[in-house]
Amino acid sequence: MSETETTAQRKKHRHISPVWLIPLIALLIGGWMLYHTLSSRGPEITLIMNNAEGIDAGNTMIKARNVDVGEVTSVSLSEDTSHAVIKARMNPDTDRLLNEDTRFWVVKPRIGREGISGLNTVLSGAYIQLQPGHSENEQDSFEMLEQPPVASPDARGLRLHLTSAAAGSLNVGDPVLFQGFTVGRVEDLEFDTEDRVVHYQLFIQEPYEDLVTSNTRFWLASGINFDLTSEGFSLGLGSLESLVSGGVTFGVPEDIPPGEPIGNNSDLVFSLYGDEENALQGSFSHYLRYVVMIDDTVRGLSRGAPVEYRGVRIGTVDTVPYRIDLLQENQVEGFRIPVLIRIEPQRMQAKVDEESLKDWQARINTMFGNGLRASLKTGNIFTGALFVDTNFVDEPSERTIKEYNGVAVFPSEPGSFAQIEQKVTGLLDKLNNLPVESSLDRLDATLASSESLINELNETASSINEVLNDESTRGLPSDVQRTLRSIEQTLSSYSSEAPAYGELTSTLRSLEQLMRSLQPAARTISEKPNSLIFNRGEIQDPQPRARQ
Repeated sequence: MSETETTAQRKKHRHISPVWLIPLIALLIGGWMLYHTLSSRGPEITLIMNNAEGIDAGNTMIKARNVDVGEVTSVSLSEDTSHAVIKARMNPDTDRLLNEDTRFWVVKPRIGREGISGLNTVLSGAYIQLQPGHSENEQDSFEMLEQPPVASPDARGLRLHLTSAAAGSLNVGDPVLFQGFTVGRVEDLEFDTEDRVVHYQLFIQEPYEDLVTSNTRFWLASGINFDLTSEGFSLGLGSLESLVSGGVTFGVPEDIPPGEPIGNNSDLVFSLYGDEENALQGSFSHYLRYVVMIDDTVRGLSRGAPVEYRGVRIGTVDTVPYRIDLLQENQVEGFRIPVLIRIEPQRMQAKVDEESLKDWQARINTMFGNGLRASLKTGNIFTGALFVDTNFVDEPSERTIKEYNGVAVFPSEPGSFAQIEQKVTGLLDKLNNLPVESSLDRLDATLASSESLINELNETASSINEVLNDESTRGLPSDVQRTLRSIEQTLSSYSSEAPAYGELTSTLRSLEQLMRSLQPAARTISEKPNSLIFNRGEIQDPQPRARQ
């Protein structure tokens, strides 16, 4: 092959046809379009919810502050069919909205404690609300909330943690009240199966967070509160919302200092009490325990009853009765009823610690030696409620026992009613022991003797009349006649027809009838002394008495 032909073939292979430019350009345009499409698409997220009611692929939008930020692309069941899986495509530049704190929930018509919401979705359909978070950790899978959150994570206010042993007392959305005014909401709750307590999270909105101090107590607001105690009865009405759904209210007891605002101290955990009285008692964290051995009946004495000293409350009844099963084993104090009480020095002293508590214990022990005793008294005559009263007595009984089940014993005296009952019983026993029958027999004999004497006097008077009427007697001196007539008048006054005789006989018979009428009354009062005050009736529950 010649050199000229070889050169021509090389030129022919180097030549590229312009036709190949068209697919190349198309490929470049397609790649650019693919890149533009992929770069302009937002991230894809997965939403998990129990029920996909109202969610439609291609129609249900995702909104944040009423701005469209995404769209649902598919709705399907999970592999185990336990929940619904929703795929959604977000708009570009929405990556900053998706993190661990982001929340999703469905906006649809709702009727709740706060009123009616979501009515605009009746015609437009339900949509998914997005609440942005502030965490730095990104996330693309979320569990949707069943209910809208009470407050956004960036809401200005205070979040508190409460614990309670009463599960189901509150629900999410219940109001938090202060003096009847709504200042927050219950934000979250969780039941701990191991500790068997409920953990609540409360949100106090601004500017009410300063109302919560270190000495604040929280209790349930039931709407209607009726309390009947030894001090009387009280009726309280809350707001209409708390009347329907309940809620939480808080405050500082009057007997303790207000305390300092807690600020943003999220480490504090408060206890949730059942009512205001329990919250008040819960503020007295330092107390002394004593057992009072009651010789009277404890019917009418209940837990929470006051322990008073001359009308001033110094403690609370804790348990009625207390470990009564140990009475038969120990035979303590003749089977008296043990009652556990608490002496709370914080009612009398603003600040109490362990050291001052020991001083109070030593002081009370000294008072025992000076005659300090406890007794039951009636606090409410209509309800029969009792309370424990402490006071000094002139002749105190001996403190025979110092401890019961490891708890110091507070020496006691019989109550005032029991003392009156004992005195009335002793008096009636003496009346019952009087020789009424023999006295009545002697009265009958006296009446018979008196009647016989009067008959003899009547016969004597008749004889004197005959003597005076005799003609021979008329000749006697006038002095003798006047003497005889005086004797006649005197004897006539004792005749059966004379007024003096009738009065004496009537008096003796009335006395006899009175003595016979007193016998059943004395017997009844001796068996049941309180029949002087209350109606008679069969004694259903005889009261055990201590052995003397």
